[in-house]
Amino acid sequence: MRELKAFIIAAILTVAAGAAAQTVPGDKSAEVDAKAVFQRECASCHGEGRLGGQGPALLPESLGRIGVATAAETIRNGRPATQMEGFGKKLSDAEIAALVKFVNTPLRPMPVWGMEEMLASREISVDPATLPEKPVFNADLLNLFVVVEAGDHHVTILNGDTFEPIHRFQSRFALHGGPKFTPDGRFVFFVSRDGWVTKFDIYINQVMAEIRAGINARNLALSDDGKVVAVANYLPNTLVLLDATDLKPLKIDTVMDEAAKTPSRVSAVYQAAPRNSFVAALKDVPEIWEVPTNGDSAIVDADKRFPVRRIKVGEPLDDFFFDPDYKFLIGSSRDGTRGIVVDLDKGETIASINLPGLPHLGSGIFWMYEGHPVMATPHLREPAVSVIDLKSWKTVKTIKTPGPGFFMRGHEKSPYAWTDVSLGPQKDTLVVIDTRSLEIVKTLTPEPGKTASHIEFTRDGRYVLASIWEMDGALVIYDAQTFKEIKRIPMVKPSGKYNVFNKITLSAGTSH
Repeated sequence: MRELKAFIIAAILTVAAGAAAQTVPGDKSAEVDAKAVFQRECASCHGEGRLGGQGPALLPESLGRIGVATAAETIRNGRPATQMEGFGKKLSDAEIAALVKFVNTPLRPMPVWGMEEMLASREISVDPATLPEKPVFNADLLNLFVVVEAGDHHVTILNGDTFEPIHRFQSRFALHGGPKFTPDGRFVFFVSRDGWVTKFDIYINQVMAEIRAGINARNLALSDDGKVVAVANYLPNTLVLLDATDLKPLKIDTVMDEAAKTPSRVSAVYQAAPRNSFVAALKDVPEIWEVPTNGDSAIVDADKRFPVRRIKVGEPLDDFFFDPDYKFLIGSSRDGTRGIVVDLDKGETIASINLPGLPHLGSGIFWMYEGHPVMATPHLREPAVSVIDLKSWKTVKTIKTPGPGFFMRGHEKSPYAWTDVSLGPQKDTLVVIDTRSLEIVKTLTPEPGKTASHIEFTRDGRYVLASIWEMDGALVIYDAQTFKEIKRIPMVKPSGKYNVFNKITLSAGTSH
C-alpha cells in the first residue's frame, strides 16, 4: 500500500510542473523540509534522487501541469480511480504544497543514465521459448485496438469487430508517443514519459520485458523488420537502440552537434520503413539524424553497425511528416509559422511552406486529390486545417474549423477525414471533411462540454472511434459513412487508440 500511495502521489502531481510559480494565501510551505517529507513518504518507491523506482520519476521534465489547488485536494481526499486513500490526516497543507514545489525543482547536475543503469533496470517476465503459437482468445488479431486510458494509467485491448474489451492492464506511468507493433501485430511496445519501455504480447495478454531507457523519454520507434527499438530521450540527451527480442541495449548515442559542443534533446524518432532507417528530430541543434535499422548483427562495434548520418538543416525542426515514399519530410520551424521540406536522399532543404499557427505535422495524413497526392494537418494555435500539395509544396486550401485541433485521421476506404478541435472553446466538437471537395460536411458533439479527441478507423474503414477525453470518459463508435453513433464504451480518460492493421500497414490515414 505504501508503494501504491507513492505511485498515486506522482499521478496527482502529474501536472505539477510550473506549479511552483503559483501561490496560495497563507502558504507556509517554505517552512517545511520538503526533502525530508519526500524521503519519508515517497523515496521508497520513487528513489532518493527522484529518478523513480517502482513508481515514476518525480521531475519537472517528467510531469505535466495541474493547479496547486487541484493537486492538494486530490492528495488530501484521495483518488477513487487509483484506490488511493486520502492523505489529509497525515500531511498538512504546508507539507503538500512543499512536495509540489520540491518535485518541480530541476536536478542539478543531471544524473547519469547509461548502459549500466539500463541493464540494472531490465526485467524479463516471460521466457520467449514458452510462448504459444496461437492467441488465448478468438478475434481478428489485425482489427484489434490498443487503447491508452490516461486517467488511471491503464491499457485496454479492444475487439474491433464486436467493440468488446478483451483485456485491461495497468501500464507504466504516463505512456507517451504512441505504441508500436511488430510486423505480425503480435507484440506491442510502449514507452512512458519517464523512460520505461514495455514489450507486451497481445496473444497471451502479458508483459514480456521492461527496461528503463532514459529519465525523460519522448517516444519510440520499431524497425520495419521488428528487430530493433529506438527510444528518443530528452533526459539524458540520448538516442537509444534496443534489441526488440529482449530489450537488451545495443547502442546509446549521446546527441550533440558535430563539433561536440552543443547537446540536444531528441524530440522524436520515427521508423522510415522504405529507407530501412530511423529518422530522429533534434530539439536543440540544426540537424536531422538518420540511423540504419538493419545493421549487420555480425558487426560487434555498435558505431559501425548503426552509424549516424547527419543531415544539416537551417534550424532545429520538430514534429515530422513523411511523404508516402519517405523521400521527403516536412518539419515544423522553431517559430511555428512554417513547414520546412527536406529531401532525405540529397540531405537538402528544398522548400518552405507558410503554415502559421503551429501545424501538428505528426498528426498529418495524406490522400489523392484531383490526381495529386496531398497532406493535411491541423494547427495547434489556429482554427484551421491546411492541405498541402506533396509535389509543388504549395497550399491547396486552408479549411477553417471551429477551433485549433490536435489529431486528424482518415482511411483509404473512406472519402472523409476527421479532426478534433480540442484546443479551442468548442473542444467537444469533431469535424468531418470531404476529401473530394475539401469542405466540412459534418460536425459532431459526442458529449456537450466534454473534450472530444483522437479519432481512429477500424481496419476496413467502416467505423470511427473517438475519445471523450475525461476521467468519466468513453470511446464513441460512429458509422464512418452515415456518422451515426453505434456504441459507447465507458473508459477513464481514453487518449490514443491504435488499430493494429492500420499501424502495421502504414495506413495513409494515420500517423506513423
